Amino acid sequence: MRVLVARLDNLGDVLLSGPAVRAVADVAERVTLLCGPRGRAAADLLPGVDDVIEWRAPWIDPEPVPADGALLAAMLDVLARRLRAGRFDRALIFTSFHQSPLPLALQLRLAGVPWIGGISEDYPGSLLDLRHRPDTDVPETERMLALAADAGFPAPADTRLRIRGPLPEVWPFTGGPGYVVVHPGTSVPARAWPPERCAEAVRLLDAAGYRVVVTGHRDEKDLTARVAGDCGLDLGGRTSLEELAGILAEARAVVAGNTGPAHLAAAVGTPVVSLFAPTVPAARWAPYGVRHILLGDQDAPCKDTRARVCPIPGHPCLSSVTAERVVDAVQEVIRE
Repeated sequence: MRVLVARLDNLGDVLLSGPAVRAVADVAERVTLLCGPRGRAAADLLPGVDDVIEWRAPWIDPEPVPADGALLAAMLDVLARRLRAGRFDRALIFTSFHQSPLPLALQLRLAGVPWIGGISEDYPGSLLDLRHRPDTDVPETERMLALAADAGFPAPADTRLRIRGPLPEVWPFTGGPGYVVVHPGTSVPARAWPPERCAEAVRLLDAAGYRVVVTGHRDEKDLTARVAGDCGLDLGGRTSLEELAGILAEARAVVAGNTGPAHLAAAVGTPVVSLFAPTVPAARWAPYGVRHILLGDQDAPCKDTRARVCPIPGHPCLSSVTAERVVDAVQEVIRE
């Protein structure tokens, strides 16, 4: 059985799909993951994935291509050719609660995929063979595992997040294990702890006797340099995702917002101090299967808005979190 699984959004979402992908891989002969460009690096790290199709879905990507008929037709033609070449027997479409599987289901039907499962609140007509109806406000990982189980792929014994090993040696970056990682960047500004608070936390962690490593994307070098200051080791833009995983694996704890590296830390078993803006429910997207402490006002006025830029002056949900509270939380998850 050749199975296509799809998760078309960000790095963290792809990591959260990992246990469901492993469930499919336990039964299927071959598993292909269809993902967007923002999730590709994570897709390459998932156990159970035999090959990857990368495609930017205009109904999922946060910066979609213009709705130009000729351009969209060309994009859909590329997808259709790759799907036909895969000769898939089944497809599972993993989505979040605010996303629809039906646009992709239509493309899969046109490409000849004979059986398709997805989670849909909307009437799917003949587009889905399995219309799964999940419990509300369950973790994203469990939502995807439930769809897989309903499709005949039982959950694995271990449902924690995982990535492929072995991880690369990272001592040339860090000087050895035993540090605390602070990851100040986020893909969505509304989810970021203020940089000045991040920098203060680095200074306080250093004063408390912790080595601090500051990580970030290559586009975040100015931010990581500011946050690291004279007390932290600035690795902004210096690592691949696989190397970042190795760095997180050797950390005693990770401080991060609701962003991909928080889920990557969970995938390597490192506890997380999660600075979580309530624009999306923590019940769905908090670090999964790993020790974590959730900080941030979960009842702030921005709750459940899915805002990309904070709609409330002063960003109170996260600016209310002090650096001292973060240091206390780091010490707490390390003690546990």
